[in-house]
Amino acid sequence: MPLIPEEPQIHESAQGPRATPATGRTASTPRPVPGPRTAAMPRPGRPGPGPARPTPPAQRPHPTSGRPQAAPPENRSSPQLQLIPASADGALAAADEAVDLLLDSGRAPGDILVLTTGEQHPWATHELSFGEDAYWAQQEAGDDVFFAGAAAADRVKPRPVVIIAVNGAVDDAATDALSAAQRNAGALLIVCGDPQSVNAVLGAGV
Repeated sequence: MPLIPEEPQIHESAQGPRATPATGRTASTPRPVPGPRTAAMPRPGRPGPGPARPTPPAQRPHPTSGRPQAAPPENRSSPQLQLIPASADGALAAADEAVDLLLDSGRAPGDILVLTTGEQHPWATHELSFGEDAYWAQQEAGDDVFFAGAAAADRVKPRPVVIIAVNGAVDDAATDALSAAQRNAGALLIVCGDPQSVNAVLGAGV
């Protein structure tokens, strides 16, 4: 059944992560332009060059009142699917907003995997600048959001939430990446892309 596009408003409940549309939502506050990450700084939206390998950041604190708390993962055969409509040029921004909403709702950074079908996410490029070993050590540590391109989709490990930005052509590589994203998502799969193209791929058996 084709996915119905929804506003990127992500909530957590006792039934597991669930996304519902909302109206009148104000835009999220833009994150600052980053330098090297440190344990005292929250994750920014776009990385900047740094002279040395930063230490992993501490988990972003969240108020305990007025926000839903993360529910424990459920045992389910397939993840819940959510489609956030976005053009190829806007898919990365949509994925970044989805990450922010998940963190604000109580999800731990280590619960989230972000994949891209086209150009690498800037954070993946930034982390890879320190070398392949250091980059994959971030995945093994599992204490932060992990970003990877479609070419590495078969190497990433499952996480409760997988976000995939369809920021390139919807070709065989993108189809494979969508399939890998679905396999790796434990509770929630968020696809940021063109609804018609994504539904065509999902309807083909992804």
